[in-house]
Amino acid sequence: MSYASHIFRHSKKLKSVPGLRHDNAILVRLLSSDAIPFTNNREYILELGVGYVPSERDRARSSYTKFYNHSKSAINSSMVTFVGKHVKSTGTNLKLGSQLVAPVLSRGLSSSLGQYRRSFSSGSGLPPHQEIGMPSLSPTMTEGNIARWLKKEGDQVSTGEVLCEVETDKATVEMECMEEGYLAKIVHGDGAKEIKVGEVIAITVEDEEDIAKFKDYKPSDAAAAPAAAPAPKDSSESAPPQPKSSSLPPHQDIGMPSLSPTMTEGNIARWLKKEGDKVSTGEVLCEVETDKATVEMECMEEGYLAKIIHGDGAKEIKVGEVIAITVEDEEDIAKFKDYKPSDASAPPKDSSVSAPPKDVVEKPTTSSPRPKASKPSEAKESGSRIFASPLAKKLAEENNVSLSSIKGTGPDGNIVKADVEDYLSSRGKEVSPASSKIDKTDETAVSGLDYSDIPLSQIRKVTASRLLLSKQTIPHYYLTVDACVDKLMELRAELNSLQEASGGKRLSVNDLVIKAAALALRKVPQCNSSWTNDYIRQYHNVNINVAVQTDNGLFVPVIRDADRKGLSAISDEVKLLAEKAKENNLKPEDYEGGTFTVSNLGGPFGVEQFCAIINPPQAGILAVGSAKKRVIPGAGIDQYVFASFMAVTLSCDHRVIDGAIGAEWLKAFKGYIENPDTMLL
Repeated sequence: MSYASHIFRHSKKLKSVPGLRHDNAILVRLLSSDAIPFTNNREYILELGVGYVPSERDRARSSYTKFYNHSKSAINSSMVTFVGKHVKSTGTNLKLGSQLVAPVLSRGLSSSLGQYRRSFSSGSGLPPHQEIGMPSLSPTMTEGNIARWLKKEGDQVSTGEVLCEVETDKATVEMECMEEGYLAKIVHGDGAKEIKVGEVIAITVEDEEDIAKFKDYKPSDAAAAPAAAPAPKDSSESAPPQPKSSSLPPHQDIGMPSLSPTMTEGNIARWLKKEGDKVSTGEVLCEVETDKATVEMECMEEGYLAKIIHGDGAKEIKVGEVIAITVEDEEDIAKFKDYKPSDASAPPKDSSVSAPPKDVVEKPTTSSPRPKASKPSEAKESGSRIFASPLAKKLAEENNVSLSSIKGTGPDGNIVKADVEDYLSSRGKEVSPASSKIDKTDETAVSGLDYSDIPLSQIRKVTASRLLLSKQTIPHYYLTVDACVDKLMELRAELNSLQEASGGKRLSVNDLVIKAAALALRKVPQCNSSWTNDYIRQYHNVNINVAVQTDNGLFVPVIRDADRKGLSAISDEVKLLAEKAKENNLKPEDYEGGTFTVSNLGGPFGVEQFCAIINPPQAGILAVGSAKKRVIPGAGIDQYVFASFMAVTLSCDHRVIDGAIGAEWLKAFKGYIENPDTMLL
């Protein structure tokens, strides 16, 4: 009750309402944990008669009616306030929590009132003021950006005036003022990014003379976004790593290295050192089969190889997992004869990725249905409506995925875009093994087929997962043109005669295609880009990956700065990298850093036309078909000539490359192919 009286004493607006009785009984009813919304005001006013003598009953009803009418007009006709158990005390300040407000007659921005907090200061030196928080303007919104402020510090603001424009996850929305006063402090200015919902963005005061007192104001920790609250809990629950046993001498754990950006696990092809051998810095310890090639792993420190934990041919070793132990002194080798790596030396990825799924699976079956995590499953079982964001629905529809099979992690269990993407990426891993078992048992039992199971190499696994991810998450579209290659073939013949005369190697059609593609990327740089969730990254280097098929799988070595290199240099580099790929000797620097890919099945295999899958994170790949002779109209009437045309198809990521941009790139590419002399300028 003292809190309620404090609120009314500090609110000049409520004190100034004529005829409003500050009756403790009314305050208790209005500020109790069972306070009912203003939408039931008529019935509630009638209920106020209970417990009053007739003379007091009418005054109580009249007082409440005036309080209701004033509050309704002062706040917003589309909002109601629920006051009670959310009134909280923080030191000497009393605040009405952001949970106190709920929309009744929604205007789209009504939820923004939920981020207004009134502070009453008695000892901090600050006058009564109002903290304006980042509003939650959509069910999936967790943070927002300030596009621009339409009011500046010191301006008088009125109810309904637009304070600023907030950029949400859906659109840019105007944020209105909910109460008259003065804008004393803007905490987050124009262009402020990633402000958590509920985080204080501005301060308003009732009296103009109070503005100067907020010149150096900074929001307190209590006013921080609610999303930050669980952080201390997580840190307190996390236990420090266990120290290693003191019975072992000083040693070094050698883990499976990460030898490429996409590598998550690797295989041990063979060890070149055996247990007990002395090793020096730079010596090759073993050969590791990565997702791209077989790479030599060098020793980083002098010592002795005391223990090999994963021997020759070991498969699917996680990055960071211990594969060997080295020691400084030779007499310490025997102490690691029966050594096994502890749990603390396991790769960090396992502890952070494999643990949560167990909680998700086990909690709904063992705990009460109150946690939010169980809400989506209950809704699906009961057949009730499934809530999902528009982006999530669209992505699920594009990939023929039922929303009922996806667990939502958004507010109140809503399904958001990230949930669908996680499901799509995991579906390939979870469904494929099960389906392969079913297919195998069905085929053998029913048809009695004769077959052989070919073990999957590491590069085959990674190629499969990355291409599956590409087709499931990248919106592909395809553009095809036919380019006349007669002039290109003539230029190639002239250049090859010069190459042979000077002792150089012959140029291939693919070399000219790579050069033309690189120059077209320099001319249309939008196609030399990649997509991230926050921005589109446009590259200033034109690095062309060239698809090379080998007995070990598909490799894509890279020609760096292809737009700046001559045809002879490109030809020599392609031949060298192709040879290294066939010998499985590519280094990470030989295939990393590409910005665009060219795949040619025309020259080697005679394929006329095909569509290639984009190599993520790139935004485009060019599929080159074979050249075919056609009859085309000549210069005069009834005249016909023969010409060779090559079909090329550009696969584009529609998130990065719009159709007109892709067509512009193909036009530039075709221009270089049909007039190859321009490539030499």
